[in-house]
Amino acid sequence: MANHLLYILLDGVGDLPNDSLGGRTPLEASDHPNMNAIAAKGRSGMVYTVGKGIAPESDIAVMCMLGYDPESYTGRGPIEALGSGLDMDNGDLAVRCNFATVDERLNIVDRRCGRSLTSEEAAALADTINSRVVLESHPATFTFRSTIGHRAVLLIRSEGKLSGNISNTDPAYQRSGGVGMALKEFENRLMRCEPLDTSPEAKRAADLVNEFTTKSHKVLRDHPINRERASSKKPPANAILSRDAGSSLPDLPKIGDLYGMEFASVVEMPAERGIALLCGMDVVELPKATGNLASDYERRAELVSELAGSYGGVYIHIKGPDEPAHDGDCYAKKRVIELIDAHFFGHLNVDLRQTVVAVTADHSTPCALRAHSDDPVPLIVAGGTVESDGTEAFGERYCRGGSLGIMEGKDVLRRIIGL
Repeated sequence: MANHLLYILLDGVGDLPNDSLGGRTPLEASDHPNMNAIAAKGRSGMVYTVGKGIAPESDIAVMCMLGYDPESYTGRGPIEALGSGLDMDNGDLAVRCNFATVDERLNIVDRRCGRSLTSEEAAALADTINSRVVLESHPATFTFRSTIGHRAVLLIRSEGKLSGNISNTDPAYQRSGGVGMALKEFENRLMRCEPLDTSPEAKRAADLVNEFTTKSHKVLRDHPINRERASSKKPPANAILSRDAGSSLPDLPKIGDLYGMEFASVVEMPAERGIALLCGMDVVELPKATGNLASDYERRAELVSELAGSYGGVYIHIKGPDEPAHDGDCYAKKRVIELIDAHFFGHLNVDLRQTVVAVTADHSTPCALRAHSDDPVPLIVAGGTVESDGTEAFGERYCRGGSLGIMEGKDVLRRIIGL
């Protein structure tokens, strides 16, 4: 009987057959013997992480893959604020943001500044926005915090309460209740934020977001960092895109109460950190990144191996495959999967008699789409008393015929623990 669980989500690892890879997905085309060995020892299946027909953002996908109902969700903004160390009260407004590049007509040239904006550059730009932008459409103050690379979060406090029921200024995502969904087609320009109901709280929130968007654009346009980036032929970070607003944190049961075991989390991004905190996990700090992925994955594997004996469950989220998929680079996605296999899975030191290892994803990010899709993701589970179902390898076409069948994300952890 296994006493421990490693639950590993590879961000965006799912994909579709790609002509450039001989009709295989990046996962199928990659050399990943360590994950294949896990697959061969266990059982497999496929997972619609949020639900069939939904192309989810990472936050709601992770919530579902941890067993929470998406109906209880209140938006990504509050989760990002929590994960970024911002204190939020009910009635405050929290919004996930991107630094982006726009032209003179506010057409979006690049939603992520070419992924070349450093965290140091972003922090300096955020400091300038915080010192020079003043909100005047309603009595309000704000904190704008850069997090990693082009990512940021905006927290607005007003004398009157604010509502998160407002539209995105980022056209690539659409709200459905508290859930953000990626769009396949959209008008690629900076959008106006609109209230989605007639309440004064929603109108105030939309007014303040629009004012922040306009004033921050003016501040960023001629910033010395952006002049330097332009002279170096890099996309300037001259606009802020916002999405997935929320005005309260969801009230969720603790994960230890759901599954009868305490969890630690090893995560990279503010959204995943916020979710882990909200679910009552112990958040274990990652070793400081060196910029050498091989070394960073090895150190992470050592950390996870140590934690495996101390907790009932360890949730690990690895960002790697998602970014090259958003760039449409199937070869880079294949390479990062190989790096993760060799340097993370190849350096895990756990006893499969005592530890169940489950490997899956939060969503698919097909390189051909450069965006999240509603396609199911592969799942492998091995260790403990889990017997092999004959799965040959970890990949979409192999897992499609696995004995675990097709599941929804909210059922996965309970099913694994039931094994």
